Amino acid sequence: MHAERITDSICGHAEGPCWSDTWGGLRWVDMLAGDIMHLDAAGAASALRGPAVTDGPGGAATRLPTPSSVVACVRPASSGGAVLALEKGFALEDADGTIDPLPPLWDEDVRMNEGAIAPDGSFLCGTMGYGAPQGAASMWRLHPDGSTTREFGDLTISNGLAFSADGTRAYYVDTPTGRVDVFDWSDADGLVGRRPFADLADEDGHPDGLCLDAEGNVWVAMHSGHQVLGLDARGAVIERIAVDARQVTACTFGGEDRSTLFITTSRENLADGEDPSAGSLFAVRPGVSGPRAELLFGG
Repeated sequence: MHAERITDSICGHAEGPCWSDTWGGLRWVDMLAGDIMHLDAAGAASALRGPAVTDGPGGAATRLPTPSSVVACVRPASSGGAVLALEKGFALEDADGTIDPLPPLWDEDVRMNEGAIAPDGSFLCGTMGYGAPQGAASMWRLHPDGSTTREFGDLTISNGLAFSADGTRAYYVDTPTGRVDVFDWSDADGLVGRRPFADLADEDGHPDGLCLDAEGNVWVAMHSGHQVLGLDARGAVIERIAVDARQVTACTFGGEDRSTLFITTSRENLADGEDPSAGSLFAVRPGVSGPRAELLFGG
């Protein structure tokens, strides 16, 4: 299976795609530019028919600046706005687009990296240290009441996080482990009982962002591997999606029927002219669909 390139190389480091009816289409981040990218439902449908879309004046993809030099993740909120992970903490977006940063959570040379909405309506986001020092990262949780907790540490590059449809489990990647792990979830205790789910160390690339389909399969972006892997309930590889950019960062299901897998890629640390499709958005219809129910910050 081969993913189709549906935008030009419009991002430096694209990450964290999420389709939501709240904002009427797909959002992802150009992380190290501090910008949110937005492609509405009509624009996404048009892009799937071609040609590849651009951003900027006249372009179908809209670039939404944030008050931070880094925006790591954006997810929908029950208020009609969104919740964001900025460089050193969280922010809330009002329904009118106003972004209000919350107080920074640390002073260390560490930034937010990837997250997800939990079944209780809280927002979990993991971090990574600049230069990726081992064990320097943590998992943080923003509760619907605005309070924050550091859930646990001893992580290195905290990446993909996605919850099962029944809300009892979460699938997770700390990239240097070469694995996808699984946690149990409870609203009171958070993520507990971490254990290996799939060892991907022998696959091309390194596990990065991930998502689940409606059947419970796990789809994992493989950074530096030109591919997304589909894993069944036992963690076995059942599908490989080729991507014409090496640094594949994350994926999510979207479209009106949730049957399109949107895939982000990165130009980070690439020379001019190297891997010319890097930084583009890709898409494929893998024959399954994503869950219809949305998890929203605030419940």
